[in-house]
Amino acid sequence: MRHVAALAGVGIKTVSRVMNEEPGVSESTRQKVLLASKQLNYELDVTAGSLRRSSRRTQTVGLLLPSVSNPFSAEIHRAMEDALSLKGVAVFAASLDDEPEREESMVRAFLGRRVDGMVLTPIASNQAHVIPEHSRDLPVVFIDREPVGLKADAVVTDNAVGGAKAAQHLYEVGHRKIGYLGDRTDIQTARERRRGFIDALSELGISTASIPVRENLHDVESARLAAIEILTSENPPTALFSSQNLVTFGCMRALRELGLNHTVALVGFDDFTLSDMVDPGVTVIAQHPEKIGALAAERLMARIEGDAQPPKTYIVETTMIIRGSGEIPPAA
Repeated sequence: MRHVAALAGVGIKTVSRVMNEEPGVSESTRQKVLLASKQLNYELDVTAGSLRRSSRRTQTVGLLLPSVSNPFSAEIHRAMEDALSLKGVAVFAASLDDEPEREESMVRAFLGRRVDGMVLTPIASNQAHVIPEHSRDLPVVFIDREPVGLKADAVVTDNAVGGAKAAQHLYEVGHRKIGYLGDRTDIQTARERRRGFIDALSELGISTASIPVRENLHDVESARLAAIEILTSENPPTALFSSQNLVTFGCMRALRELGLNHTVALVGFDDFTLSDMVDPGVTVIAQHPEKIGALAAERLMARIEGDAQPPKTYIVETTMIIRGSGEIPPAA
């Protein structure tokens, strides 16, 4: 607050009045204070007073996920709650919707509430722009994607290896033309899954030019339409690889609409509830969000409690689960 007051050329009490939206401050002065607070990434600390009195941590951590409604994110959330509740720590979660601006605002909101640490799925191209320099000592663990511009612990899936597993499996079943349906290309994990998939097929001798690729699919409907488009083309693929669970749902709908769910093979990336209850059951490259969440909670608490070892990236391996859809052979 002192820095804001100095930059705005006003007293600390004036800054306090503006930040608490109290009357008695002219509009021009208020704008000066707000501009200075924005330049310094200052947020009103809503818990600072109680912390000064108690000299304790807040026993809270922030969890920022692409979307808490996504089954993968929900399982990470639950795993962290299970691990941290044993230590009396509450988890506050928020959805980022893969929007860099929302990531920045939510980080600032959590900082203003004085969380003891954060677990964050990075969205922006550079996390050095997201976490203010004056807050870099806050323990942070990144999940799902590795950070750029900051050195910190990260817990990620081996996405490229998972994509390669899908390619190898479909090749062994007999498929030579396999369609790829992927998430947004600005998302690190989507790029890695595509890279692993394409590289593996190339090593198996399949021309990458023959692989139908549809990307920037971020919801069920866009994936459904993309799948229908390539499945009804002149030379359709005999198998599909979908790179995340919402894309898989869109592919499932397309295959059923076209009556191809027992004819065209499907391997999805990410497991999901009831994947064994459809016909055929969906073969997946399963991530392990419960392991990611538990390990992220463990690393965050270690950092909060003073662990000073160099930052490290922890990789959680994927598992192929065979259920039927990925074992459909190509038509004779």
